[in-house]
Amino acid sequence: MQGPNQTFVTEFILLGFSLSPRTTPLLFSAFLIIYLLIILGNGLIFILICLDSRLHTPMYFFIGVLSLLDLGYTTTTVPQMLAHLASQKKTISYSNCVAQMYIFLVLGVTESWLFAIMSIDRYVAICHPLRYKVIMSPCLCGVMAAFCGLCGVTAALVYTIFAMRLPYCGPNKINHFFCEVPAVLKLACADTSVNDHVDFILGFSVILIPLSLILVIYINIFTSILKIRSAQGRLKAFSTCASHITVVTMFCVPAMVMYMKPGSKASPEEDKKLALFYNVISAFLNPVIYSLRNKDVKRAFLKVTGCGRPPE
Repeated sequence: MQGPNQTFVTEFILLGFSLSPRTTPLLFSAFLIIYLLIILGNGLIFILICLDSRLHTPMYFFIGVLSLLDLGYTTTTVPQMLAHLASQKKTISYSNCVAQMYIFLVLGVTESWLFAIMSIDRYVAICHPLRYKVIMSPCLCGVMAAFCGLCGVTAALVYTIFAMRLPYCGPNKINHFFCEVPAVLKLACADTSVNDHVDFILGFSVILIPLSLILVIYINIFTSILKIRSAQGRLKAFSTCASHITVVTMFCVPAMVMYMKPGSKASPEEDKKLALFYNVISAFLNPVIYSLRNKDVKRAFLKVTGCGRPPE
């Protein structure tokens, strides 16, 4: 119980990265370029999927949703990080910190479940190709996407409520580059053991369950691929699966390490690196891994821009 004269923080200071004055401009330039490329890559993918009717398939519908999530995910954190790198003022108000935490979690949890839905799409496409368009109807795809969003909104609300119900009476320095739950909890003026349990349970439901579903589905997919007689057919199926597995690994594994370990074992510097990986690096690489090397996307790009002859 807090005393009657207990004061609570009204703003936080984001310490960001421990850098020398010489390296700060280099880091600012690097993150600015990466962020602009994230906007360009994911924005281009989404626009192409909207404009080219040949990309109006379940797989590209989910890729389009993924691109939007990546855009929102990085925009929640990176512009503020760039502003703090460029100025001496590194504060964020209590309410803005809560908003950033909630939005970040909504998009992150939604993306985690979206990867599981995308694996279901790949399973139907590879194991039931003749019934693919019937099973993966536009209505079902919309319901699946809505389910991911509902999971994100619900889990993020629970995460945020349990984190911000605690008193924060000082210090107010967050050793992170944005308001992420594990970093903020370290400043609480109360026991956070309940939060550790809640984080583990929610981490299990929003990370481990989707990962387990993906694992089971891909075991079935690989079993079906091995039955394909054509070597070219097997290679094409494996190639499609490899892209998805790479993206899932880059996002889910660092997020699982971050959110499912006890707060007492957390290292601020390691947490920053993990957060960079699933927040910035994965969003930067997703368009390259998933779409920009895809012939359908290249054909759509050439068609929309009118540059050259589409690849066969």
